[in-house]
Amino acid sequence: MTIAPLERTVFPPANPERLSGALAALPSGSTERAALVGPDGSRVKLPPEVYEMLRDVLAALSQGLAITVAPTRTVLTTSQAAHLLGVSRPTLVRLLESGEIPFEKPARHRRVRLADVLAYQERGKRARAAALDEMVRVSEEAGLYDLADDVPFERLPTGDEKDS
Repeated sequence: MTIAPLERTVFPPANPERLSGALAALPSGSTERAALVGPDGSRVKLPPEVYEMLRDVLAALSQGLAITVAPTRTVLTTSQAAHLLGVSRPTLVRLLESGEIPFEKPARHRRVRLADVLAYQERGKRARAAALDEMVRVSEEAGLYDLADDVPFERLPTGDEKDS
C-alpha cells in the first residue's frame, strides 16, 4: 500500500514547555539505533535524517511554534510562497519576474515549487552570513570590533565548504 505524502500543519500543544523533557531525552548526533515504537509495540528503525527531523519538529513545538511538513515537490501559489518567505505577494512577484526564483505559469496564475522557494531562502541565509562575516572582518581590521580567541561562535556554511 502506497501512502501519498500530504502537506500537514501541526500546532503546538497548549503547554509547549512540557515537551522540553522529551526533547532532552532525545540526544542529537548518534542515531545508529533510533527507532519509532508504535502503539502496538512494533518497532521501525529510523534513518538518521528522519530522527533528526523529528527532533527538529519536537524542538519547534516545544518553543510554541507550528510546523508544516510538506513534500518538496509541492507547488505553491504566490500567496503561499510569499507567506513562507515572510514577504508581501507583490515582493514575491518581483522576485519571480527578476529570475531570483523560478516559476511556472501553466495558465493565468504563477506556480512556484516549494524546493525553489526553500533554495532561495537558503541562498539568502548564506548571503547574510557572508555579509556579516565581511562586516566583522572589516571591523576587526579597523580595530572597531575585538573578539576574544576563546569566544565560541558558529557560522552558516557558505556553500563553498564540503559537508563533513
